[in-house]
Amino acid sequence: MANSAVLKSSIAKKVAMALSGLFLISFLSLHFFINLTSVFSAETFNTMSHFMGYNPIIQFVMQPVLVAGVVFHFVMGFVLDLKNRSARPIAYAKYNGAANASWASRNMIVSGLVVLAFLGLHFYDFWIQEIVYKYVDVNAIEPTRYYEELNHKFTSPIRTGLYSFAFLLLSMHLWHGFNSSFQSVGFNNKYSKALHKLGYTFAIVVPFGFIVIALFHHFNQI
Repeated sequence: MANSAVLKSSIAKKVAMALSGLFLISFLSLHFFINLTSVFSAETFNTMSHFMGYNPIIQFVMQPVLVAGVVFHFVMGFVLDLKNRSARPIAYAKYNGAANASWASRNMIVSGLVVLAFLGLHFYDFWIQEIVYKYVDVNAIEPTRYYEELNHKFTSPIRTGLYSFAFLLLSMHLWHGFNSSFQSVGFNNKYSKALHKLGYTFAIVVPFGFIVIALFHHFNQI
């Protein structure tokens, strides 16, 4: 009975981890779409960013939910990783994991920590400074400032390089995480193969799309 309860608890944590990951992917997709418009139209990017920056539902409901989702996802990841490590037998030390699992799947905690550090910098760089701009310094509303601010962020080659490296690790993190999420929630039917391909495509296209956006702004300074 005790083992059954432990198993159910473990499964529940994995499901919660998977669902929070899928939830964050939806925000990542929206963020990517908005940033992508900056490559094609500064006006469109300014319009969408201004809406996101001043819409009260997004600012005071969705953003706190996003922050909570990020914290929950990574805390749950650490908990599950520690649980898995403690459950391994001593003989596992002789096990050649590289022969049976990808680097991404064996180092989710490593890529997750780097991505978490990047998110912290990203929140500081964009969200916190946006809060200061609007509510601390109380600057006048300027609907056309966003493109110039984004472009300025990628002036430094070091910042651009670190940004790109973080998204490279995010790609690896998603490569394993996206597909394992469906396994955790028990999604296994005739559509599974197509969803796995979709997951691999997303893990490549979106992170590398962010890298392309960063490089575009770095080499096209206004």
